[in-house]
Amino acid sequence: MTYCVALAVEEGLVFLSDTRTNAGVDHISTSRKMAVFEEPGERVLVLLVAGNLAITQATLQVLTEQRDSAQPSLWNAPSMVEAARIVGEAVREVHRRDAEALKQFNVDFNCSFILGGQIRGQAMRVFQIYAAGNFIETSSVNPYFQIGESKYGKPIIDRVLTPRTPLDEAAKCALISMDSTLRSNLSVGLPLDLLVYERDSLRVTRYVSLDHSNAYFQMLHSTWGERLRQVFGEIPDPLWADDGDVPRHERVELPAVPRPPHEGQRADGVQARPAQTLAQGPQPATPPRNT
Repeated sequence: MTYCVALAVEEGLVFLSDTRTNAGVDHISTSRKMAVFEEPGERVLVLLVAGNLAITQATLQVLTEQRDSAQPSLWNAPSMVEAARIVGEAVREVHRRDAEALKQFNVDFNCSFILGGQIRGQAMRVFQIYAAGNFIETSSVNPYFQIGESKYGKPIIDRVLTPRTPLDEAAKCALISMDSTLRSNLSVGLPLDLLVYERDSLRVTRYVSLDHSNAYFQMLHSTWGERLRQVFGEIPDPLWADDGDVPRHERVELPAVPRPPHEGQRADGVQARPAQTLAQGPQPATPPRNT
């Protein structure tokens, strides 16, 4: 599994991804989930990937091979919408080629992508692209996308991020979101790729790879945990009122249902004794015989 997040604010874009891949608890490795398509002064496009590693790498290969051909590619797409369509078509091409063979081995066609960036003369845009090749775009009410193991890092973004959030604060928000995910899910791991794009710069100016030795990320990790515990301790404990409104259910006494007599018992519940006759008596024992 993996975790990738892209945030869109007025000052720019933030892209963050982990690098862990795994095919079971005894086969854990690393692979970059971020790909940058840059023509300085002309365009900067960032692609984040999640899902089946073979499928996402095959899709990236299709997109990379397009550079040297006359067909539409991420290097010549006239708009960000067209760039998103190109990624979607690359996903469909891999699906047409590999999906049936994967199905025969009970492997789902599982992949998702985030594409964001800016083309000269146009506004910044961010899209989430699904395994079917269709896509959606961020908006003022939903200025971010997550793919992969997203549930642990979502609450902090929902509480903090708005389109007016300063760019550096947005980067900090993304890192805290990632730290929360790292804390709760072993399938997400360091190192991290962080790219912060400044609006209208049309070049990569802020990029860093974060691992265990990064002082800022270690400070953020420890400070966030300490402050959470501090704030938690400062919140008053709940006060308990009268419990008279508890939605109790009353016990209902059901009438007894007579049971049918079992073998050897009379209907009035008295155990029946086997009848004896004078003809009955002790039977002679059979002597052991040696043959």
